[in-house]
Order: sequence, then structure tokens, then C-alpha cells
Amino acid sequence: MTSQLDSPAAAGSRYPNRFKQSGLKARHLRAHILVVAWLVLALLAATAQQTLPVARWLAIHLFLLGAATTAIVVWSEHFAVALLHAKLPDERWSDARLAGVNLAVAGVLTGVWADLSLLIGIACALLVAVITAHLIVLVRMGRGALGGRLAPIVGFYRAAAAALVVGAVLGWMLATAHAGPRYYAGLRLAHIHVMLLGWIGLPVLGTLFMLWPTVLGVRMAERATKVARWVLALTGGGLVVMVAALAVGWRWAAVTGVVMYAGGVGVAVELSVRTVRRRRPISSAAAWTLGAATGWLVAGVVADAAILAAGSLVEASDGVGSLVLVWLAGFVAQVLIGALTYLLPIVLGTGPKERATLRAVLERGWLVRATVLNTGVALLALPLPSVVGMVGLLLAAASAVAFLALTVRVLVRGVGRAGEGGSSRRPVLLGSAAGVVLIVLAVMVANSGGSIDGPAVAAGTGSGGATVSRTVNVTLANMRIQPGRIEVTKGTGLMLKVTNKDAQRHDLKVDDGPTTPLLSRGESRTLDLGQVTTNRTAWCTLPGHRAAGMTLDIVVKTSNGQTTAGHDKRMSMTASSGGLDLAADFSHGWKPRDASLAPVADGAVHRVELHAVRRTVEVAPGVQQQMWTFGGTAPGPTLHGTVGDVFEITLVNDDPTMGHGIDFHAGSLAPDQAMRTIQPGQRLIYRFRAEKAGAWLYHCSTAPMLQHLGNGMYGAVIIDPPGLAKVDHEYVLVSSELYLGTPGSAAQVAKMRQDTPDAWVFNGIAAQYAKAPLTLKAGERARFWVLAAGPSDGISFHIVGTVFDTVYKEGAYLLKPGQPGGSQVLDLAAAEGGFVETTFPAAGHYSFVDHDMRHAEAGAMGMVEVSK
Repeated sequence: MTSQLDSPAAAGSRYPNRFKQSGLKARHLRAHILVVAWLVLALLAATAQQTLPVARWLAIHLFLLGAATTAIVVWSEHFAVALLHAKLPDERWSDARLAGVNLAVAGVLTGVWADLSLLIGIACALLVAVITAHLIVLVRMGRGALGGRLAPIVGFYRAAAAALVVGAVLGWMLATAHAGPRYYAGLRLAHIHVMLLGWIGLPVLGTLFMLWPTVLGVRMAERATKVARWVLALTGGGLVVMVAALAVGWRWAAVTGVVMYAGGVGVAVELSVRTVRRRRPISSAAAWTLGAATGWLVAGVVADAAILAAGSLVEASDGVGSLVLVWLAGFVAQVLIGALTYLLPIVLGTGPKERATLRAVLERGWLVRATVLNTGVALLALPLPSVVGMVGLLLAAASAVAFLALTVRVLVRGVGRAGEGGSSRRPVLLGSAAGVVLIVLAVMVANSGGSIDGPAVAAGTGSGGATVSRTVNVTLANMRIQPGRIEVTKGTGLMLKVTNKDAQRHDLKVDDGPTTPLLSRGESRTLDLGQVTTNRTAWCTLPGHRAAGMTLDIVVKTSNGQTTAGHDKRMSMTASSGGLDLAADFSHGWKPRDASLAPVADGAVHRVELHAVRRTVEVAPGVQQQMWTFGGTAPGPTLHGTVGDVFEITLVNDDPTMGHGIDFHAGSLAPDQAMRTIQPGQRLIYRFRAEKAGAWLYHCSTAPMLQHLGNGMYGAVIIDPPGLAKVDHEYVLVSSELYLGTPGSAAQVAKMRQDTPDAWVFNGIAAQYAKAPLTLKAGERARFWVLAAGPSDGISFHIVGTVFDTVYKEGAYLLKPGQPGGSQVLDLAAAEGGFVETTFPAAGHYSFVDHDMRHAEAGAMGMVEVSK
């Protein structure tokens, strides 16, 4: 049995009358005209992405939701008929579903463009309804159909339709406020994977079982059906695992899902290679293009697994976002080019001679075009400067434009032949209606200039008569805008110097004001707002970024310092002034820092290796922040010893861009060499003897120390006083301030210098012990070592419901058991330490706080849960 028995050409010969008389050829022609129209719009949007705020998002979704979706809906139905030996579905309903898909896509694009949440919701609901109907048709085809050797391939099309339903729901959540900042990164990754690997990847893999040997002109492998079932089980199962895991934040489970998917792709590729090696195949443009596309799919899936395994979901979101262009140009675009090169002549040609003529047109210069396209994709994939990536994008686009020109020529010939055949006016009307929608979108894309409300002005432009002017540095990074709130006196001329410090591109739009273009990392633009007289809001216009928290509030104060009324209802959905929702839940899989003090290790010499390294950690419920750390945690590991012990610390600087040093307050030695700054990749041995007892601070010794401490480079050294009694529980609580924002940025440094942190914390995380209390039993005695790391504020440590009978501060006992007095707080200035002891009288919940209630209410609080 040859592969041609289930080929598209066989479908046409099996139903010769219906293929010609029912208008199926005209329907395919109209569909491919729509595909070309969407591709043209995608290219227009891509060329405008340096100036158009949402052009990159539009280009991707015009390509995927418009062109690829239209092609998949048409061809999956067509192939299902051939593979199942089923009857052709009612043409009118097929046209209705195709029109519904395109109408829904137009609605989604317009809704996101105009920021119309209601329209986005309606369009996504329509898309879900139409694709569900498409899925039902695919399922019903299998009932009562004759079936065929490759009938299991239709399972790929059904699974893909289910994936698009999930992708539409996730896309709606991301484009509106329903995702929220906590789950944004995971849901974005889930959306990308279910659309690219599910809706696009599954039907492509399934079709290649049939199309690949057909294009090569060789016999299909005998075990193709069995392998197809294995591939669907691996890829479909892996897709379910990865999407579900990403949605709930289980990173390693998601990696497992990607590995399963990669395994399925590998099995399919192995069969394809065997098909080529079995006999000398036909070398054609379609074969080489489909082969290259499969290669980029394999490379992309492998890179995807590596990116997910390398860091947090927030970091992976940026990495996978960069991978999307490689998938789109290398995999999806080449699949479309290869498939259309082979299939269009079959569908549009009336005989072997005309099919050969049409194929010759589509194959003109194919080797040059394929070389240019794949060179461009390679430049996009490699870690090269952004200008090289832009060259790669232009090369890929040039190749795509060349193919589009040839495709248009083939379709025009098909339109002329359809006109000669006297086709009905209904297809013309349908095409015209779709054309109107596309023309509207084209005008929106082509005529939008640099921004929706006007271009950004150059730095230094005046505000035109404002008596007072002010320039504020604004940074875009980590899905946040810093500062999140700017207060100005009414009538002030305000200018915003906007800098993107994130790996992904962002812009900033001011409500009823100017907009920056999309800014790559390190790029800046200055916006002139003129005289500010009313409250304003600014936000990143990329879909979902505003909902994830990228907002800025500009608040006008009157001359007496009061803020004006009428706060814009569209202002930040999160606390943009730095306030945190401490009542929210931490991310799934989060674990609190163990506050227990580990016993003193054996031996009088303690050797420890500390690596200075940057880490992105959850510092408050749902809030991710990059920290500078010793050993990957902030604070760094707690060191524990006794008087006379020697500590030999090896500091390794793994920070790729910055020098670091270290200073141990517990040691007494000349700082010149021991505390010197070492550069990236260097090592330093710091050796000291602990001559005195106490709770000691260690921290980075590199200037500016305010920033290094404020970003997490500190820790505790506990040296037990001689004769220290044993207790039932011993805890270490390091208090400090938390400053959100890009480490080292002007906005963050300003908060440090003004002593206006976003939170006060114990052991580096706001409210962690309120969510995960310390536990012990009634009557047990506990010792709490407390260290004030600052960098600026001290602490007044208090436990509600207890009285301290032992207080040790800065090397001396202030209170011991048996004395008539008691203590209510342990007060420590910045860099001071000590401990308190108490016994909890009964079961209950005992709060511990910094009794400076500003600090307690902003994160410096926890709970001791006492059981019977």
C-alpha cells in the first residue's frame, strides 16, 4: 500500500463530483486567500514593531491565530475526510465555521488593540464555540466511516482542537485582569505551549505521517500507524502535563511534560529519517522545507526544556518568549510554506500538467529562499546582539514575502479559473465580508505611526510655560514600573525618563498622553506630559502586562500637600506605591526559611564556601524579586560556633557583572586584604577567630554597602556564650528591610536613601512565619536569637502573650532567670544582635512582631503556634 492511497489527491479522486460540483475547490481557494491576507497583515505588523506599541503581539497573533488557524481548520477537516473515508461535511456549515473563526480572530485582535475587555471576552467565547463545533465534526466523522490505515492520525486533529480551546481561555485570562500578577508568568508559559506545541504542533506531527512519504514519493512504513499512536500518546500526554504544571507553577513537572513531548517528536523524526533512507526519495522544495521545519521544532523543544529547567518561571517566561520567534519563523512558517507548495497545486490544478505548472511557480528560487529563511532563523536563535537578531528577522521576512508573491500569483490564476467556471456569488460575498474585516485591520496596523496618542518627544523638550518642572527616572523591569507612584504639585511640568532594564521589551503609555515605542533592554525615551493638573495613570500596553501590575500612578497634590480627589478608576490593580498584599498566598511549592539554629558542628575549625550569586526569590506573597546573595539565599546561611572557634570562609564571586567582598563583625583583623573586593570568577579566603560571644552580622564589604546590604548580602554568625544552657528550641530571626525593584536602579537606590522600604522582614521574606508558624509545645523553653541587619533600621522585638526572663544584648546579659524583673522587648539598633528566652504557658497562637508597628504591619511579623 502506498502513501498516495490516503493523500489529498486521492481525496479529490475519490469524490470527483462533489470535489468539483460542491464548490470544495472554490472553498479552498477562498480559505487560502484568507491565509495570505493574514500573512500580509502579520508582515506589516512585524515591520512596525519598532514604533507600534503592540505590533509584536499583533504580528505573532495575526500569523498564528489568523493564518495558521485558518489553514489548520480547513486542512484538518479535509485530511480527516480522506483518512477516515468519511462523507464530506455540509459545505454551508463548514463555511460558517471558517467565517466564525476569522470573525473571532478579528475580534480578539481588535479587542486587545483597543483595550476592550468585553470584546476580547466575546471574541474568545466565539472562538471556543467555533472550535468546539469543529472538534465535534471531527469526532462525528469517525462514527460510521469506513476508516482507513491512517485513521488514528485524526486523533492529532481532535487533540489540537481541544488545545486551542484551552489556549483561548488562557489568552483571555492574560489579556484581561483575570490572570493576576501572581500566576501571570506560569499562565503565559502555559498559553504559549498549548498554542504552539498543541494547536500548531500536534496537527503538523500527525499530518507528516501521511504527507512526508507522499511528498517524497516513497512507500509509507508498515509501522506508521503504530508509531502514530505512540507519538500522540507521548506528545498529547506531555502537553497536558506541561500546561497543567505551568498553570499552577510546578516548574519541574512542566519540564517532565516537555521531555515527554520531545520524546514523542523524537519517535516521529526517527520514522521520518527511516522513510528517507529506505529508498531514493524525490528531492523537492516541499520535502526540504518540511524537513527543515521539523529540525527547528526539535531544536526548539530541546531549548524549551533547558530554559524551563534553568530558572524560575519568571525567568523562563522571558527565555521562552525569545524562543517564540524561532518557532514561528523556523517551524510554523516553513511548515506552511512546505505544505502549501505541495498541496496548492493539487487542490487548484485541474490535471497533471496544470499541477506541474503551478508547482513550478511555487518552487521558483526555493533553494535561495530556504537558505535565506533558515539563515535568518539561525541568527534569531543564537545569543547574538539585538541588531543581528533584527537582521535575522528581516531575512526571514524577505523569504516569506517572496513566497507570498508566488502564492498570490497561483491564487490569482485560481480565481480567474473559478470565474470562468461561473461559481455562485455566495463565495464572493463571503470573501468580500472577510476582506472588509481584514482591510480595517490593515488600516489600523499601517496608519498608526509611532503611538496611539502621539510620539514620544526628545529629551529636553520643555513643557511650554510650566512655572515648575520636574524630571523623574522611570524603570521598567520584572513586570513592574518603578517608582509605582509619583506625587507632584498641581501645575508642575512633568517629564518621565523611561528606561527598560528588563530582558523583554516594554513600552509606557500615559493616559490621555504620549507613549514610548517598544524599548529593548537598555533603551530610554523621555515623555513630556506638560503641566499636570489631574491624576493620571501610565502602563505597559503589551497584552497582559498591565493586568500583571505594570502600572504607574501620577497623583496631583494641592498647594497644601493634599492629594486631589477623583483618583482614576483605571489606576493600578495592585498597590503601586509599594504596598504588598500580605494576606495573599505564597506561590505553589514555596517553602519558608527554616528558622531553627543548627547545632555547632564538630571541631574547632569551621570551613564554609560562600558563593556570591544573584537569585530571583519570592520575598512576599506572590512577589518575585532578584536578590544579591551569599549562597543563594537572603540572608545568607547562619554560621554557628563557640568562643575560640576558627572560621575559614572561602568567598567565590559567581556574579557575572559585579565585584563583591565580605566583612565578618565577629572577627578582629585588618580589613585591607581580607575584606577587599574580588571580581567575577575570583576567590578569597577570609579567616578569623571568634574571640567574643554574641549575635554578629556579616555582610558585603563592597561600596556602596547600602545597596549590597539592601539587596540581600548579609547574614548572621552566632557565637554561644560560655556555659549557655540548653533549651527545647533555638531560633534565629534576622530582621531587615526589603526594597523592591531592579537592584541598583535609581528608583530602588532612592528608596534606600530615603529609608522608605517596601516591607520589613524576618529572614528575608515578608510575613513568611505568619503563613508558616514556628511550632512548639506548651511548657517548652525557647531561645530567639535576633539580629538587626538593617541596612538602616533597627528592631524592637516582642512576642505577644509572653514575658522574657532572659535578655542578652551585644555580649552581655541584661536579665537572667531568677531575677524579679522581666522584659517585654529586645531593642536593637542596625547591626546589633542578641537573644531572649521565654516559656510559653499554654497552647495558643503567639504573635511575634517588630513593635514599631509600621514595620509589623509591613511584614515584620510572625506566629508561634503552641500545642498542648
